[in-house]
Amino acid sequence: MTDAAGRTGPEPTLSADVLNQVEGYLLWQARVAEAEQRARVFTEPLQWLTTAQREEIERHYIRDCLTRARVDLHRIAQRTRGIRGEYEKRYRQLRMRCVAWFVTSVATMTAAAALTVATVAHTRP
Repeated sequence: MTDAAGRTGPEPTLSADVLNQVEGYLLWQARVAEAEQRARVFTEPLQWLTTAQREEIERHYIRDCLTRARVDLHRIAQRTRGIRGEYEKRYRQLRMRCVAWFVTSVATMTAAAALTVATVAHTRP
């Protein structure tokens, strides 16, 4: 990759946090643009409004849409954290069961092998 100064080198890597922030910013800007568009569509048939009235109604409409979106996002984030906690707990339980199963299997095979060796050693003259 060549930068603006003409230097070449490896491509810069972005951390997951930075990528998440950029994605969140872009998604929010899309939500803002959608709210603005919906506000214009809402006020379009109201031909009797003055320009100032139309702008005021659009601002209130946009503010309401974004407030609702923010509440929805917070609710989704809380639910996501809750689900993540549940899955992490289930994963830990499953991992503990797998380890217990493995240890039990190894112990059983070791005991069977020891019993076999003892039986063979005892039956030889």
